[in-house]
Amino acid sequence: MDAFDADVLIYAAVASHDLGRRVRALFPVEPVEGRVGIGSVLLVPEILTKPLRENATEEFNELSALLGRLDLLPTDKATAELATALGAAYGLRAADAVHLATAVGAGATRFLTNNRSAFPQSISEIDIVYPDELAEIPD
Repeated sequence: MDAFDADVLIYAAVASHDLGRRVRALFPVEPVEGRVGIGSVLLVPEILTKPLRENATEEFNELSALLGRLDLLPTDKATAELATALGAAYGLRAADAVHLATAVGAGATRFLTNNRSAFPQSISEIDIVYPDELAEIPD
């Protein structure tokens, strides 16, 4: 199961974005049973606030559709405690620590992000995958 950081979902909402096409390929066009991955409920304000504020309806709708394909998990006490430990271990900001803790706590196999500075592949609790490592999707 994949877990998603905000940046890769923002890329995926742009049809012409090279890295976005790679991420978007993880969201099959054909309906699938269940969700295609997970994320923290913090993704909602993190990626929808700007398009809502700017009245960017198309971007808002694309991002909302992607979020609708994910199982958005709450930040409960256990997730917060794990985020605290991961944040301390890896020097993460609070929101980044919550995203990582959500992925790890839910048993995701990989965490997709393009934030290389916050999420180096030396993180041992989960596979960190950057979008340029995903299969290239032709135009």
